[in-house]
Amino acid sequence: MVADMTRVVVVDDQTLVRHGIRTLLDIADIDVVGEADDGRAALEIVAATDPEVILLDLRMPRYDGIWTLRALAERGVEIPVLVLTTFDDDTLVLDALRAGARGYLLKDVTVEQLTRAVRTLADGGTLIAPSITDRMLRAIRSGPPPPGFDARPMQELTEREREVLRLVAEGYSNREIAEALYLAGGTVKNHVSTILVKLGARDRTNAVLRALHQGFLR
Repeated sequence: MVADMTRVVVVDDQTLVRHGIRTLLDIADIDVVGEADDGRAALEIVAATDPEVILLDLRMPRYDGIWTLRALAERGVEIPVLVLTTFDDDTLVLDALRAGARGYLLKDVTVEQLTRAVRTLADGGTLIAPSITDRMLRAIRSGPPPPGFDARPMQELTEREREVLRLVAEGYSNREIAEALYLAGGTVKNHVSTILVKLGARDRTNAVLRALHQGFLR
């Protein structure tokens, strides 16, 4: 094993899917340190292996993905969770994001997309926007507010802050945002900090959900 390989746990009730994901990640030099077929088994594997990222299916018998996210939060586990889902799971994905997932991807992703997503989350990033559908946007805007939301009006974002937040939603790291917008790294860091304060968000994922709920991102 290469010393700096990203370490992940794969949670999916289908053996073939788990093996397929493992094969893709092996190609990308990402180390699958454990597999689990439901949420309860995942808690044990995560505790034993201490991965950097958890890949989580939502629809599983017995202890499903939402149960798993809530159980991880109750235990104070802060390992980023990437949800792998299908086209029909918009509402469930939204519930997962509200329960603490840091991003999601469709199960038919390419190895490049999956690799980028895993590394983005391992680096502290978020990945929400790649396939935000109209149906999901409607669910976000018409559903209950994100966790921690209060009735106080949020401060408007500047156009530059919206640009930064859109890239945050797409999983860009601060360094990548700086490159994309031709800004200094420190400037991007300051923009992200200001966005969190203006939106009253606890982290990048929460900021994106709040902005979508308020209609700041389209």
